[in-house]
Amino acid sequence: MIGRFLSYVEIKTKVTSIFAFALTLAYLFSIHQPIDLLRTVVFFGSMFLFDLTTTAINNYMDTKTNDQILQFNRRTALVMIYLFFILATVLGIWLALMTDVVVLLLGALCFFCGVVYSYGPIPISRQPWGEVISGLFYGLLIPFILLYVNMPEGTYLTLELSWETVNLSFRVYPMLTVLLLAVAPFCTTANIMLANNTSDVQKDILVKRYTLPYYLGTKRSLYLFAGLYYLVYLSVIVMTIVRMLHPICLLFLLTLIPVQKNINKFFEKQVKEETFIVSVQNYVLIMGGLTLAVLVSGFLT
Repeated sequence: MIGRFLSYVEIKTKVTSIFAFALTLAYLFSIHQPIDLLRTVVFFGSMFLFDLTTTAINNYMDTKTNDQILQFNRRTALVMIYLFFILATVLGIWLALMTDVVVLLLGALCFFCGVVYSYGPIPISRQPWGEVISGLFYGLLIPFILLYVNMPEGTYLTLELSWETVNLSFRVYPMLTVLLLAVAPFCTTANIMLANNTSDVQKDILVKRYTLPYYLGTKRSLYLFAGLYYLVYLSVIVMTIVRMLHPICLLFLLTLIPVQKNINKFFEKQVKEETFIVSVQNYVLIMGGLTLAVLVSGFLT
């Protein structure tokens, strides 16, 4: 029962949301920003439960079009989806009530895109921008919302609503720091999907799933795969130069050695059962290494 459940929600893939969350917490610690425990725990609960929801929906829908067997009977599987969704929604609304309308709007956007990712007449997962969407929501919105609920009001943006006007203003430098911090989770998350889709192009075509590698071709997809990793290392150098990160974080660059070895393996062979795992290994190397470096820097400043 437990094994089937963990398989149904693909618990191993939850590393993408957990590491993005952990990196952001490490950054808050490194700048000595007090963390609101209640808001942070409620956000984590909503985020994690909705991550389970999107994965369950994806598996539920995919078993209608491929030869995979659903881990539970369809009614039980559907009840689980509704339960995850309701609990995630309740926690999300609670967080919005503790903060403001910005969190409510961003949460609603996450929920909408999470559902249409696998459900609807033309799911995002069957289109060429799945990598971008997954990267944005796991890599950018998770860090931004976590930062937003913990930083002083107005740090990043201000939204004023009335019946007559809507005023939205951004603070440029703070928003740029969010974008820079988001590069690592964005690129590594997108590359997990890119590696998966590159390995499955021919199978996906049979079920009318036309992903990004279908349009780019294998060669360009591989160059994009490598380029996204290199962008992560460039972003860390930039963050160090602008003093967003402590120089000790440059030790993270050493992870490029094993990451490059994995890139080479994937260039040689794109077989789901053999080389897709390198994208997950690179994710853990990069996100784990960067999170540790940022955390250590917090003790040095």
